[in-house]
Amino acid sequence: MAGTMEENTGVIDDLLEKVTDYGKAELELVKLKALDKTSGLISASVPGIIVLILVSVFMLFLNLGLAIWAGGLLNNLFLGFFAVAALYGFIALIMHLFMRKWLKRKVGDYIISRVLK
Repeated sequence: MAGTMEENTGVIDDLLEKVTDYGKAELELVKLKALDKTSGLISASVPGIIVLILVSVFMLFLNLGLAIWAGGLLNNLFLGFFAVAALYGFIALIMHLFMRKWLKRKVGDYIISRVLK
C-alpha cells in the first residue's frame, strides 16, 4: 500500500510539473501575441504619422498663401486671415453637426480592424 501511495505522489508531482510548464508556455504565448499586435500597430502607424506631418506642413503653407491672397483681394491682410479662419470654422461646424457619428464610427472601425489584424 505504501508503494502505491508513493507512485500516486510521483504521478501527481509529474502532473503538477506539466501543468506549471503549460501555464508558463501559455503566458509566454500571450506575451508574444501582445508584442506582435503592438509592434504591428506601431509599424502601421509610423508611415501614417509621417504622411500626416507632411500634409500638415503642406496645408499650413497653402492656408497662409490663401489668407494672404484673400487679404490682397479684400485690401486688408488681416481680413484675409479672418476669412480663412471663418471658412474653417464653418467647415468644422458642418462636420460637427452632420458627420460626427459617421466619423466616430469610421475611426473606431479602423482602430478595431488594425488591432484584430
